[in-house]
Formats: sequence, structure tokens, C-alpha cells
Amino acid sequence: MLSVLIWFPCFAAVIIALLPKSLDLKRVRLSALWLSGITLLWTIGLVIQFDLSNPLLQYQESLPWLSDLGLDYQLGIDGLSLPLLILNSLLTWLAIYSSRIDTKRPNLFYALILLISGGVAGAFLAQNLLLFFLFYEVELIPFYLLISIWGGAQQGSAATKFLLYTATSGGLILAGFLGLIWFSEASSFAYDLLLGQTLPLNIQYVLLVLLLLGFGIKTPLVPLHTWLPDTYVAASTPVAMLLGGVLAKLGTYGIFRFCMPLFPEAWSNLSPLLATWAVVSVLYGALAAIAQKDIKRMVAYSSVGHMGYILLAAAAHTQLSIVGAISQMFAHGLILALLFHLVGLIEAKVGTRDLDVLNGLMNPVRGLPLVSALLVLGGMASAGIPGLVGFIAEFLVFQGSYAAFPVQTLLSVVGTGLTAVYFVILLNRTCFGRLDNSLAYFPKVHWDERVPALILTLLIFILGIHPTWLVRWSEPTTTYLVAEAHLSTPAPQSIMANAEFH
Repeated sequence: MLSVLIWFPCFAAVIIALLPKSLDLKRVRLSALWLSGITLLWTIGLVIQFDLSNPLLQYQESLPWLSDLGLDYQLGIDGLSLPLLILNSLLTWLAIYSSRIDTKRPNLFYALILLISGGVAGAFLAQNLLLFFLFYEVELIPFYLLISIWGGAQQGSAATKFLLYTATSGGLILAGFLGLIWFSEASSFAYDLLLGQTLPLNIQYVLLVLLLLGFGIKTPLVPLHTWLPDTYVAASTPVAMLLGGVLAKLGTYGIFRFCMPLFPEAWSNLSPLLATWAVVSVLYGALAAIAQKDIKRMVAYSSVGHMGYILLAAAAHTQLSIVGAISQMFAHGLILALLFHLVGLIEAKVGTRDLDVLNGLMNPVRGLPLVSALLVLGGMASAGIPGLVGFIAEFLVFQGSYAAFPVQTLLSVVGTGLTAVYFVILLNRTCFGRLDNSLAYFPKVHWDERVPALILTLLIFILGIHPTWLVRWSEPTTTYLVAEAHLSTPAPQSIMANAEFH
């Protein structure tokens, strides 16, 4: 059942690529929508059948492949990977839906998006370290092409920077995995075999730092983030939705899947430094966002800050903080995709993203009132306003991290206040004020252009009002992960000891 999530999108990519060039652009887009929709429905089917009481891997698949190299085809899904798989399938469908109907070379465009979907799903499902690395690298060239061919200003340099940073990330991760095999003298890259390996502490430090740098680039965390603003700004709206909503989660997923469990003693010793690193990312991302004039760049920097919350939760390593981190990954994907989609609509209708030019978009007659209203909601969700999904994710992270790192947690809470500051600046300059009469009337936003934003908004509302529907998928797995870590080495004090989260 899991292989379908990987190979069907790849098969669909081949179908789209081979469609006749003379085929109408709308039909190519519709075909891609239907094919990605099948993957989304298949993912929903997995969710329905997922056993919430089982914290271990489910639907496991294992086939021998290159066993002499320690590489076998091993897949599995648990509460850590399930929400991210849902996010990947959903945002892939929405990215295709939000694409322009006049996209040049549509066959290649949609084929690359579908190929990325399959590769990302493979990375979330892989239970062999080398297999994970292969899927981790699959998205590199498709994203490079999507940015360099369909990007905006400075697309060439942004795509090249993305390629170099991502390749470096993969090289560091591969070095860490090879080092783990070398020093543990394991015969396979199988995750379950490596999970119980005991390495000297100095070796753990070296390998853990390699993986943290590799995944930190992808996440990204300060100061490994410099590729992100240019790349997000240059990318088209659908690609930006996938970059921020899905790609960054490969980095945070890698931290939780590999860094903490494989090097528990080193992780516990370095956790205070990691919590401090998280605070630096949170505060830097928020302050950098405040200084921006381009609303797309502002949203990009906001992503840097929100990724810091996830690292803080990982450093605390309590059940509650990890549940919060997984919820934050999912919530951040929804919110960032919504913001990038709305920014894309504003740019398409108004022709600019400059805060010094935009004004009065809330005007009910000549402005973009619905887009502005949804932008206000997206800003509130990102700032962690109660009743929206961003609040419960950040609340769980802070409550779960405070017992272990009170100072760093309080400083990160300051970051949420700064988030409110830059979104107030954004909304005040963009949505409110008097509309410049010289701009006349903006083109109307058609209902089909609003569908992605309305779907994302509905999910942000529903999961914010009923957060149990989100956290229940990951709670059994996080309980198991923390318990396993406690068996290996004392972790920072958990405020959830011997208690269940409801």
C-alpha cells in the first residue's frame, strides 16, 4: 500500500510528460489534477485504516535489492511520517490546482511536480538509511528546473544557490550515514538494525554534527538559511507552496527520525546548545521579516523563525514537545502554503509585492477584499492566535519545552510576539488604508483561483478548533520514541511523565 504513494506519482509523471504537445493546456492540467487526486485519496485511505493504538511501524514492506551494499527496499509508516505524507499529497494537489492555465511547457512542469511528490513520499516512508538518502536527493533536480525555468526575477542565481546548498546537505547526510555504518560495523543500512547500536561518545558527536548540518540546511536554520529567501522569492507560486510546505519538512523529519534516536547520548548532551540555536533562528527570522519590503520575502523569513520552534521541541525531547513539533510541521505547511498562494494572487492582480506601493486592498469595490480577509487570517494563524491551528502547535511546543529549557522557551515566546509585529506591518500596509485612485480597479479574483486558499483556510480553522484530530495521530509514536530514548540515556525532564496528553 505504501509503494503506491511513491511509484504512482512517478508513473503519473511519465504519463503527463508523454502527453501530446498539441494537447490543450487545460487538459494537461486537468490530467495532472486527476492523477495527483488519486494519490491524495490513497493517502486518505491509509489514514482511515491507520491503527492509532499502535506506536510502531505499520504497513511495512521489505524487498531485497542491493543487499551486498546494505541497501534494501524497506518502507514503513508511523505517527511521525503519517501527517507529513498527508501534507505532501494535499499540497501537491493544491499546487497543481493553483498553477496558471497559461503555464509554458505544461507537460514538463506538472511531470516535475508529480516526480517530487513521489520522491518526498519515499523519503518519509524509507526505513533504510541509504534508501532515504536516494529519495532525499530525488527532488534536487526537479526543483532546480522548476525554479530556473518557471521562476521570476533572479531565477538562475536562485536555482543555482538552491542546487549547491541542497547538494551540500545531501553530501553531509551521506557522510554521516556512511560513518555510522563504518564505526558500528553494521552489515546493512536498515534503520531498525542501527537503532540499537552503541558508539563511543566522541564518534556520536561527529556523526550527529554532520547530520545536523545536513538537515539544518534543508530546514533551514540560521546561519544555513541564506539560500531560502532568494529561492522562495524567485519560485512561482505553486513551487513556493511546495518548497515551504513540504521540502523544509524533510529537514525537520530527518532530525526527529535519525538524529535523536541514533545518537541519544550525544543528543542529550548537546541539547542545551541546540535549544540556544533554536532561539537564534526564531529571533533572527522574526527580526529579518520585520525589515523586509517585499511581502514574499517577509513570508520566507517568517519560515526560518517557525522552524526554530521545531528545533527547540526536539532539543527538549519530551513527549509533549515532540507532539507539538509534529503538529507545528503540519500547521506550518498549511499556513505557509496559504500565505504564498495569497501573495501570488496579489502579485498577479496588482502587479507588485512592494509594501511601499500596496495599500487599501481591503476596499470592497475596487480592491481584493476576500484575498485580504484570508491574508489577515493567515497572519493570525502564523502568529499563533487561539482558535487556529498555529496556536495549538506552538502552545504544545512551549509547554513541552519549558520544563527542560525555561529561558530558551521564554525567548522563543518573544518570537511569537515579533511574528505578530511583522504581520501587523504587512496587513496594515497591504490591506488597510486608502486605495490609490491611480490604480483604478484591480482584476477580480475568480472563484477557481480562491479554491486552494479556501481549502487551506478551512483546515486551519477545523484543526484549530478541534486539535485532537491532529495530535492523536502522533501521540502513540511520540510516547514510544521518548520511552526508547529514556532507556538509552536520561533525557531532559518531561512534564508528561507517566501521563497521557488529551
